[in-house]
Amino acid sequence: MKREIGWDEITHDDRSVVTVGTFDGVHRGHQAIIEYLQQRAREQAGPSTLVSFDPHPRSVVHEEDVPLLTTVPERAQVLDALGLDRLVVVPFSEEFAQLSPREYVHDVLVERIGLQEVTVGYDHRFGKDRAGDVALLRELGTEYGFSVDVIPPQEVDHDVVSSSSIRALLQDEGAVQQANERLGRPYQLQGTVARGEGRGRQIGFPTANLALDDARKLVPKRGVYATRVQLPGGRYCGGMMNIGRRPTFDGMDVTAEVHLLNFEGDLYGEHLSVQFLQRLRDEQRFESAEALAAQLSKDEQRCTAVVEAAT
Repeated sequence: MKREIGWDEITHDDRSVVTVGTFDGVHRGHQAIIEYLQQRAREQAGPSTLVSFDPHPRSVVHEEDVPLLTTVPERAQVLDALGLDRLVVVPFSEEFAQLSPREYVHDVLVERIGLQEVTVGYDHRFGKDRAGDVALLRELGTEYGFSVDVIPPQEVDHDVVSSSSIRALLQDEGAVQQANERLGRPYQLQGTVARGEGRGRQIGFPTANLALDDARKLVPKRGVYATRVQLPGGRYCGGMMNIGRRPTFDGMDVTAEVHLLNFEGDLYGEHLSVQFLQRLRDEQRFESAEALAAQLSKDEQRCTAVVEAAT
Protein backbone atom coordinates (compact mmCIF):
# COMPACT_ATOMS: atom_id res chain seq x y z
CA MET A 1 0.00 0.00 0.00
CA LYS A 2 1.23 3.46 -0.88
CA ARG A 3 1.31 5.73 2.20
CA GLU A 4 1.12 9.50 1.65
CA ILE A 5 1.12 11.05 5.12
CA GLY A 6 1.27 14.86 5.25
CA TRP A 7 1.09 17.53 2.54
CA ASP A 8 4.66 16.96 1.35
CA GLU A 9 3.98 13.28 0.66
CA ILE A 10 0.72 13.65 -1.27
CA THR A 11 0.94 12.92 -4.99
CA HIS A 12 -1.63 13.40 -7.75
CA ASP A 13 -3.34 10.46 -9.44
CA ASP A 14 -6.54 11.28 -11.31
CA ARG A 15 -7.33 7.55 -11.77
CA SER A 16 -8.03 7.26 -8.03
CA VAL A 17 -11.31 5.90 -6.70
CA VAL A 18 -11.62 7.73 -3.40
CA THR A 19 -13.44 7.55 -0.10
CA VAL A 20 -13.06 10.22 2.57
CA GLY A 21 -13.32 10.10 6.35
CA THR A 22 -11.27 9.87 9.52
CA PHE A 23 -11.82 6.10 9.70
CA ASP A 24 -10.61 5.97 13.29
CA GLY A 25 -10.68 2.34 14.36
CA VAL A 26 -11.12 0.95 10.83
CA HIS A 27 -14.02 -1.02 12.36
CA ARG A 28 -16.25 -3.52 10.59
CA GLY A 29 -18.52 -0.78 9.26
CA HIS A 30 -15.47 0.94 7.78
CA GLN A 31 -14.27 -2.39 6.41
CA ALA A 32 -17.53 -2.85 4.52
CA ILE A 33 -17.02 0.58 2.92
CA ILE A 34 -13.43 -0.27 2.02
CA GLU A 35 -14.48 -3.59 0.48
CA TYR A 36 -17.04 -1.74 -1.66
CA LEU A 37 -14.41 0.89 -2.55
CA GLN A 38 -12.03 -1.81 -3.73
CA GLN A 39 -14.75 -3.34 -5.88
CA ARG A 40 -15.43 0.04 -7.52
CA ALA A 41 -11.69 0.61 -7.99
CA ARG A 42 -11.34 -2.70 -9.82
CA GLU A 43 -14.27 -1.82 -12.07
CA GLN A 44 -12.84 1.63 -12.80
CA ALA A 45 -9.24 0.36 -13.15
CA GLY A 46 -7.90 2.86 -10.62
CA PRO A 47 -6.19 2.67 -7.22
CA SER A 48 -8.50 2.34 -4.20
CA THR A 49 -7.69 5.47 -2.20
CA LEU A 50 -8.72 6.35 1.35
CA VAL A 51 -8.36 9.97 2.45
CA SER A 52 -8.07 10.24 6.24
CA PHE A 53 -7.30 13.11 8.61
CA ASP A 54 -4.95 13.71 11.52
CA PRO A 55 -5.58 15.07 14.08
CA HIS A 56 -9.25 14.12 14.45
CA PRO A 57 -11.37 16.93 12.93
CA ARG A 58 -13.54 17.28 16.05
CA SER A 59 -10.45 17.96 18.16
CA VAL A 60 -9.71 20.98 15.93
CA VAL A 61 -13.18 22.31 15.05
CA HIS A 62 -14.83 21.79 18.44
CA GLU A 63 -11.68 21.50 20.60
CA GLU A 64 -12.95 18.14 21.86
CA ASP A 65 -10.74 15.53 23.46
CA VAL A 66 -11.21 12.64 21.03
CA PRO A 67 -9.15 9.62 22.16
CA LEU A 68 -7.93 7.61 19.19
CA LEU A 69 -8.92 4.02 18.56
CA THR A 70 -6.10 3.85 16.03
CA THR A 71 -3.03 6.02 15.68
CA VAL A 72 -2.04 6.86 12.10
CA PRO A 73 0.57 4.05 11.96
CA GLU A 74 -2.00 1.57 13.33
CA ARG A 75 -4.60 2.76 10.84
CA ALA A 76 -2.11 2.30 8.02
CA GLN A 77 -1.22 -1.19 9.23
CA VAL A 78 -4.85 -2.33 9.27
CA LEU A 79 -5.63 -0.75 5.88
CA ASP A 80 -2.56 -2.37 4.34
CA ALA A 81 -3.74 -5.77 5.61
CA LEU A 82 -7.15 -5.12 4.02
CA GLY A 83 -5.48 -4.66 0.63
CA LEU A 84 -6.04 -0.91 0.13
CA ASP A 85 -3.91 0.56 -2.67
CA ARG A 86 -3.34 4.08 -1.36
CA LEU A 87 -3.69 5.90 1.97
CA VAL A 88 -3.62 9.71 2.03
CA VAL A 89 -3.49 11.41 5.44
CA VAL A 90 -4.36 15.12 5.31
CA PRO A 91 -3.19 17.29 8.24
CA PHE A 92 -6.38 18.76 9.70
CA SER A 93 -5.77 22.31 10.92
CA GLU A 94 -7.83 25.41 11.71
CA GLU A 95 -6.81 26.78 8.32
CA PHE A 96 -7.93 23.59 6.57
CA ALA A 97 -11.25 23.71 8.44
CA GLN A 98 -11.93 27.15 6.92
CA LEU A 99 -11.95 25.86 3.32
CA SER A 100 -15.34 26.29 1.67
CA PRO A 101 -16.93 23.13 0.25
CA ARG A 102 -15.92 24.19 -3.28
CA GLU A 103 -12.34 25.04 -2.23
CA TYR A 104 -12.00 21.71 -0.44
CA VAL A 105 -13.25 19.68 -3.42
CA HIS A 106 -11.29 21.63 -6.04
CA ASP A 107 -8.04 22.37 -4.18
CA VAL A 108 -7.68 19.15 -2.20
CA LEU A 109 -9.60 16.32 -3.89
CA VAL A 110 -9.33 17.35 -7.55
CA GLU A 111 -6.03 19.25 -7.79
CA ARG A 112 -3.94 17.78 -4.95
CA ILE A 113 -5.06 14.15 -4.66
CA GLY A 114 -6.83 13.44 -7.96
CA LEU A 115 -9.90 11.28 -8.49
CA GLN A 116 -12.26 9.83 -11.07
CA GLU A 117 -14.87 8.74 -8.50
CA VAL A 118 -15.65 9.35 -4.84
CA THR A 119 -17.61 6.98 -2.60
CA VAL A 120 -19.34 8.61 0.39
CA GLY A 121 -22.11 7.92 2.89
CA TYR A 122 -25.59 9.32 2.29
CA ASP A 123 -25.09 11.87 5.10
CA HIS A 124 -21.57 12.97 4.09
CA ARG A 125 -20.80 16.62 4.93
CA PHE A 126 -17.70 18.59 4.01
CA GLY A 127 -16.12 22.05 3.93
CA LYS A 128 -16.37 24.93 6.40
CA ASP A 129 -19.18 24.44 8.94
CA ARG A 130 -19.92 21.14 7.17
CA ALA A 131 -21.91 23.17 4.65
CA GLY A 132 -21.38 20.77 1.73
CA ASP A 133 -23.67 17.79 1.21
CA VAL A 134 -24.11 14.98 -1.31
CA ALA A 135 -26.22 17.13 -3.66
CA LEU A 136 -23.45 19.76 -3.84
CA LEU A 137 -20.82 17.06 -4.26
CA ARG A 138 -22.71 15.71 -7.28
CA GLU A 139 -22.87 19.22 -8.78
CA LEU A 140 -19.13 19.71 -8.26
CA GLY A 141 -18.47 16.25 -9.69
CA THR A 142 -20.27 17.18 -12.87
CA GLU A 143 -18.28 20.42 -13.04
CA TYR A 144 -14.86 18.90 -12.31
CA GLY A 145 -15.29 15.56 -14.04
CA PHE A 146 -15.67 12.93 -11.34
CA SER A 147 -18.58 10.68 -10.40
CA VAL A 148 -20.18 10.34 -6.95
CA ASP A 149 -21.22 7.00 -5.50
CA VAL A 150 -23.41 7.09 -2.38
CA ILE A 151 -23.69 4.12 -0.02
CA PRO A 152 -26.05 3.56 2.94
CA PRO A 153 -24.99 3.14 6.61
CA GLN A 154 -23.01 -0.05 7.08
CA GLU A 155 -24.62 -2.45 9.55
CA VAL A 156 -22.91 -5.33 11.32
CA ASP A 157 -25.34 -7.94 12.67
CA HIS A 158 -28.17 -5.38 12.29
CA ASP A 159 -26.20 -2.80 14.31
CA VAL A 160 -24.81 0.42 12.83
CA VAL A 161 -21.21 0.38 13.99
CA SER A 162 -19.58 3.70 14.89
CA SER A 163 -16.23 4.78 16.28
CA SER A 164 -17.97 6.76 19.04
CA SER A 165 -19.90 3.69 20.24
CA ILE A 166 -16.68 1.67 20.39
CA ARG A 167 -14.97 4.45 22.36
CA ALA A 168 -17.84 4.40 24.85
CA LEU A 169 -17.60 0.62 25.27
CA LEU A 170 -13.88 0.84 26.02
CA GLN A 171 -13.84 3.98 28.17
CA ASP A 172 -17.05 3.59 30.14
CA GLU A 173 -17.28 -0.18 30.56
CA GLY A 174 -13.96 -1.72 29.59
CA ALA A 175 -16.09 -4.00 27.39
CA VAL A 176 -13.20 -5.13 25.23
CA GLN A 177 -14.95 -8.24 23.89
CA GLN A 178 -17.85 -6.19 22.53
CA ALA A 179 -15.44 -3.60 21.14
CA ASN A 180 -13.38 -6.35 19.50
CA GLU A 181 -16.50 -7.73 17.79
CA ARG A 182 -17.18 -4.32 16.29
CA LEU A 183 -13.57 -3.75 15.32
CA GLY A 184 -13.18 -7.18 13.79
CA ARG A 185 -9.91 -7.68 15.69
CA PRO A 186 -8.57 -7.20 19.24
CA TYR A 187 -8.19 -3.64 20.46
CA GLN A 188 -4.54 -2.87 21.14
CA LEU A 189 -2.14 -0.53 22.88
CA GLN A 190 1.39 -0.07 21.59
CA GLY A 191 4.32 1.43 23.42
CA THR A 192 7.84 1.18 24.74
CA VAL A 193 8.67 -0.52 28.03
CA ALA A 194 9.73 2.12 30.56
CA ARG A 195 11.09 1.72 34.07
CA GLY A 196 8.50 1.78 36.83
CA GLU A 197 8.74 1.47 40.60
CA GLY A 198 9.24 -2.30 40.58
CA ARG A 199 6.24 -2.97 42.84
CA GLY A 200 5.10 -5.94 40.80
CA ARG A 201 8.48 -7.64 40.96
CA GLN A 202 8.52 -7.25 44.76
CA ILE A 203 5.34 -9.36 45.07
CA GLY A 204 6.22 -11.93 42.43
CA PHE A 205 4.42 -10.41 39.45
CA PRO A 206 6.94 -8.34 37.46
CA THR A 207 5.31 -6.00 34.95
CA ALA A 208 6.33 -4.12 31.83
CA ASN A 209 5.27 -0.47 32.24
CA LEU A 210 4.06 0.75 28.83
CA ALA A 211 4.83 4.29 27.62
CA LEU A 212 2.33 4.68 24.79
CA ASP A 213 3.44 5.60 21.28
CA ASP A 214 0.80 8.36 21.09
CA ALA A 215 -0.62 10.15 24.15
CA ARG A 216 -3.93 10.59 22.27
CA LYS A 217 -4.53 6.83 22.20
CA LEU A 218 -7.63 5.64 24.06
CA VAL A 219 -6.81 3.62 27.20
CA PRO A 220 -9.66 1.33 28.33
CA LYS A 221 -11.40 1.71 31.69
CA ARG A 222 -9.27 1.03 34.74
CA GLY A 223 -9.11 -2.65 35.70
CA VAL A 224 -7.39 -5.97 35.01
CA TYR A 225 -7.47 -7.55 31.55
CA ALA A 226 -6.41 -10.77 29.86
CA THR A 227 -4.24 -9.85 26.89
CA ARG A 228 -2.03 -11.21 24.15
CA VAL A 229 1.34 -9.49 23.80
CA GLN A 230 3.47 -9.26 20.68
CA LEU A 231 7.14 -9.28 21.69
CA PRO A 232 10.12 -7.94 19.71
CA GLY A 233 10.71 -10.28 16.79
CA GLY A 234 7.01 -11.03 16.38
CA ARG A 235 6.60 -13.77 18.98
CA TYR A 236 3.42 -13.72 21.09
CA CYS A 237 2.78 -14.61 24.70
CA GLY A 238 -0.09 -14.22 27.15
CA GLY A 239 -0.30 -11.16 29.34
CA MET A 240 -2.22 -9.83 32.33
CA MET A 241 -2.61 -6.07 32.05
CA ASN A 242 -3.45 -3.68 34.85
CA ILE A 243 -4.70 -0.21 34.02
CA GLY A 244 -5.00 2.03 37.03
CA ARG A 245 -3.44 3.92 39.93
CA ARG A 246 -2.22 0.91 41.97
CA PRO A 247 -4.41 1.89 44.96
CA THR A 248 -2.86 -0.73 47.25
CA PHE A 249 0.37 1.27 47.01
CA ASP A 250 -1.34 4.70 47.06
CA GLY A 251 -0.42 5.38 43.45
CA MET A 252 -1.63 8.61 41.84
CA ASP A 253 -0.91 8.42 38.11
CA VAL A 254 -2.78 6.02 35.84
CA THR A 255 -0.38 3.47 34.39
CA ALA A 256 -0.74 0.65 31.88
CA GLU A 257 1.46 -2.28 32.87
CA VAL A 258 1.43 -5.88 31.73
CA HIS A 259 2.64 -9.04 33.44
CA LEU A 260 3.84 -11.53 30.82
CA LEU A 261 2.86 -15.16 31.34
CA ASN A 262 5.67 -17.73 31.23
CA PHE A 263 8.26 -15.15 30.28
CA GLU A 264 11.64 -14.24 31.69
CA GLY A 265 13.88 -11.53 30.34
CA ASP A 266 14.66 -7.82 30.25
CA LEU A 267 12.28 -5.79 28.07
CA TYR A 268 13.28 -2.24 29.04
CA GLY A 269 13.34 -0.06 25.96
CA GLU A 270 11.61 -2.67 23.79
CA HIS A 271 8.43 -2.02 21.83
CA LEU A 272 5.34 -4.11 22.66
CA SER A 273 1.87 -4.45 21.20
CA VAL A 274 -0.79 -5.50 23.74
CA GLN A 275 -4.05 -6.95 22.41
CA PHE A 276 -7.06 -6.98 24.75
CA LEU A 277 -9.02 -10.22 25.02
CA GLN A 278 -11.25 -9.98 28.12
CA ARG A 279 -11.82 -7.78 31.17
CA LEU A 280 -11.22 -9.77 34.37
CA ARG A 281 -12.21 -7.35 37.14
CA ASP A 282 -12.29 -3.76 38.36
CA GLU A 283 -9.32 -2.09 39.95
CA GLN A 284 -9.47 -2.46 43.72
CA ARG A 285 -7.50 -1.66 46.86
CA PHE A 286 -6.21 -4.52 49.02
CA GLU A 287 -5.31 -4.42 52.70
CA SER A 288 -1.79 -5.65 52.06
CA ALA A 289 0.70 -6.57 49.36
CA GLU A 290 0.17 -10.22 50.32
CA ALA A 291 -3.59 -9.96 49.73
CA LEU A 292 -2.91 -8.34 46.35
CA ALA A 293 -0.48 -11.12 45.41
CA ALA A 294 -3.08 -13.76 46.33
CA GLN A 295 -5.66 -12.08 44.07
CA LEU A 296 -3.14 -11.71 41.24
CA SER A 297 -2.47 -15.43 41.44
CA LYS A 298 -6.19 -16.08 40.88
CA ASP A 299 -6.26 -13.48 38.08
CA GLU A 300 -3.30 -15.17 36.42
CA GLN A 301 -5.11 -18.51 36.34
CA ARG A 302 -8.17 -16.92 34.71
CA CYS A 303 -5.96 -15.00 32.33
CA THR A 304 -4.12 -18.16 31.25
CA ALA A 305 -7.44 -19.87 30.49
CA VAL A 306 -8.66 -16.91 28.42
CA VAL A 307 -5.42 -16.72 26.42
CA GLU A 308 -5.38 -20.46 25.77
CA ALA A 309 -9.00 -20.35 24.59
CA ALA A 310 -8.16 -17.50 22.18
CA THR A 311 -5.20 -19.25 20.53
